[in-house]
Amino acid sequence: VQGAMDIHVTMSYRDVYSAKLIGTDPLTDLAVIKINANNLPSVPWGDTSQLHPGQMVLAFGNPYGFRFTITRGIISALNRPNPEADPHKPGEFIQTDAAINPGNSGGALVDSRGQLIGINTFLVSPTGSFSGMGFAIPTEVAQPIVTELIKDGHVRHGMMGVTISDVTPENAKFFNMTKAQGAVVTQVNPDSPGAKAGIKTGDVITAMNGKPVADAGELQMRVGQQQPGTTIQLEISRDGKTS
Repeated sequence: VQGAMDIHVTMSYRDVYSAKLIGTDPLTDLAVIKINANNLPSVPWGDTSQLHPGQMVLAFGNPYGFRFTITRGIISALNRPNPEADPHKPGEFIQTDAAINPGNSGGALVDSRGQLIGINTFLVSPTGSFSGMGFAIPTEVAQPIVTELIKDGHVRHGMMGVTISDVTPENAKFFNMTKAQGAVVTQVNPDSPGAKAGIKTGDVITAMNGKPVADAGELQMRVGQQQPGTTIQLEISRDGKTS
């Protein structure tokens, strides 16, 4: 929708509706548009926390202008990081081998029950076309954004002002961790909320609001879903001691 003068929605029965832009969130590459129509079918939200690799999925879209295309595949992997250089952009993407090509972006990724589990967003390919590696924004990221856009027309993301990376099997021992789980703080921006709270470089954030943190991507996603000014509780391991 970026730069669009007019937005139209074509239904599967070929009716075309003019759409109104409700709001956008460039950080997550999501937008909400609205059409005036009655008795429309809807797709239920799925629970991406219950997904697993190998699960069958269907991808919908208009690749290369071929409308109403459906492709089938499986979930290849979960929690893939964002390939862009902007550290504020959340990851946690669903990777699938369902054919995704230019024109699939914005289309639905659904499970075998027809529940929306992701929104197709990009592919990785040396040729720019399908090579078995498509990616979708999980509903765990999309649903709160959509809800806020419908309510307010814009989204405000929480941030700690720190740079983080994954705890890996290779560096877990260095941080005195028994499991390769959590997010390592690699940089703290001066005067940021994280700095004011006492977070230091080398800290390992292992839980947020009492819920364990699996990796840096999950922490980034969960913090970004908070409203600015919200107080959160972090569990931090520092020098082998947890506080």
